Amino acid sequence: MTFFTSENLIFVGSILVFCSILITKAGGRFGMPTLLLFLVAGMLFGSDGLGIHFSNVGQAQFVGMVALCVILFTGGLETKIDDIKPVLGPGLTLSTIGVLLTTLFTGVFIYIMSLWTAIPFELPLVTCFLLAATMSSTDSATVFNILRGKSVNLKGSLQPMLELESGSNDPMAYILTVVLIQLALTVGDGSFSGIDASALVVDSLKVLVQQLAAGAMIGGGAGYATVWVMKKVNLNNVPLYSIMLMSMIFFVFSITDMLGGNGYLAVYLAGIIVGNNKMRERRQVIAFFDGMTWIVQIGMFLLLGLLVDPSEMWKSALAALLIGLFMMIVARPLSVILSLLPFGDIPVRAKVLVSWIGLRGAVPIIFAIYPVVEHVPGSDEIFNVVFFITLLSLVLQGSTIVKSAEFLGLMLPAVPKKQFDVELPEEAGEQSEIEVTGEMLKERGTTIAALSLPRGVLVVFVKRNGMYLVPNGTMELVEGDYLLTIASSEVENSIE
Repeated sequence: MTFFTSENLIFVGSILVFCSILITKAGGRFGMPTLLLFLVAGMLFGSDGLGIHFSNVGQAQFVGMVALCVILFTGGLETKIDDIKPVLGPGLTLSTIGVLLTTLFTGVFIYIMSLWTAIPFELPLVTCFLLAATMSSTDSATVFNILRGKSVNLKGSLQPMLELESGSNDPMAYILTVVLIQLALTVGDGSFSGIDASALVVDSLKVLVQQLAAGAMIGGGAGYATVWVMKKVNLNNVPLYSIMLMSMIFFVFSITDMLGGNGYLAVYLAGIIVGNNKMRERRQVIAFFDGMTWIVQIGMFLLLGLLVDPSEMWKSALAALLIGLFMMIVARPLSVILSLLPFGDIPVRAKVLVSWIGLRGAVPIIFAIYPVVEHVPGSDEIFNVVFFITLLSLVLQGSTIVKSAEFLGLMLPAVPKKQFDVELPEEAGEQSEIEVTGEMLKERGTTIAALSLPRGVLVVFVKRNGMYLVPNGTMELVEGDYLLTIASSEVENSIE
């Protein structure tokens, strides 16, 4: 059996990552989510596989925390405020009330199941709800990866709503997990005598309000402060802008946590604000964080795969299977329906798809580590069950999202791939692409001047048969050409 040491960490780690990427290349042909394959790769290399031993839950928790900060910031960075404005109400309701209802329904089911002697699974009442709380939020890493990585294009505002929910529901799940851990340690003997229920509820609400309020205020303030700094600071080396943003992420998370707020919410909100303001070297910054997101996702899922003991996990497989199916078929759909009752304009088909995209991933596993670190009785059982349900969710739900959306008639044609791998400075104006069609040439003429573009709109490049051409007003256009245009912010860059 091989242990991670300072001498072999780089050697073993490089082999792990390289082999995992090859595994995902092969597995991707069968429609399996990429992050699931990294998780499985970790298990294959683990103690029950090739013998690499990793059991430090504290280190896994730290890696998960760092990874989630980067993933949430990147998700926010690439989220457009105009897209999420119409879905703020339902998205935030799902990320709060929906998480609470999922915990409630699943916790009750787990407790009832633990009383059933036919299944070798027994947990105290509070621990049942603690198990439910760790799994109550959808996983931002998985949702972002699947919805964006597979170029899924859902109708209406479904995609922004799902991304908003997954990016903002971790605080509620985190608060429920922390409160229930403290309660489980307090009533470790199963006795609730001496527990003031009303005081417990009030204290929990105070923690919730403090976490959300402090997270929102610090994240918003840090986001605008970062925008101001990015505009004022003129760095000689372009990569330093990305590194400066990276330092900001961890500063925001740390200071928010110190002040009693939710760092994950703060980081996500800061990312949204930074991404929706003008930014120096935007293309390079986005590319950097896309790469960093992949790095931390691979590292996190591999490490979590190494952490689990498959032989122990399978002992809880039957109970985990029943809990997982209940969450997918009953708890999640019921929570979505009840949460979205005030929003009558959302069709039933959309609610069905939202229910099915209740993906579990790294976040539930990381939250399941918290009871282990705190030595909560039954915490090993919690971790094994959560890990199994995560695998189940990624296999059943993650691999069928596209087909489900198509079956429900909620899938739009994929967004055309960008023709120009060019990013002009934001201060130069708004960049756009136009495809030249036969109808356009027939109606307007065959030259750029004949297109009668609005005043202030310029054609920068023409792409023809893979070749880039520098245009002028008399240049003859042909059907199938692509035009890269730039327009000042006050000009609508379009052809009527």
